Amino acid sequence: QVQLVESGGGLVQAGGSLRLSCTASGPVVSTYAMGWFRQAPGKERQFVCGINWSAFSTCSADFLKGRFTASRDNAKNTVYLQMNSLKGEDTAVYYCAAGRFYGAVGDNPSQYNYWGQGTQVTVSS
Repeated sequence: QVQLVESGGGLVQAGGSLRLSCTASGPVVSTYAMGWFRQAPGKERQFVCGINWSAFSTCSADFLKGRFTASRDNAKNTVYLQMNSLKGEDTAVYYCAAGRFYGAVGDNPSQYNYWGQGTQVTVSS
């Protein structure tokens, strides 16, 4: 059973930065596709960034405009989400996910098999 634990969320002022971490139980991040999603109250879960099994990463261009980046550290079994220039609309619960699939970065929640418990990010204006 894969377990994912997110950390690093909190309250930050608009324009600030946060780095989220997601640590997996065992050598998951180097062999699974990893994704970051977020969900605001009353809204659907939304793709943020992802890293495929070959370490290629990409983020949603629709609303991020280059403000977020994803990375991984295989030795620490951890993936990161660096968030810069945060805005009020970035307020959400952020989830880490792992999926056993190959090819392109997955941006659909249904592609992922395992999820963390989520970490709250609140951006104050």
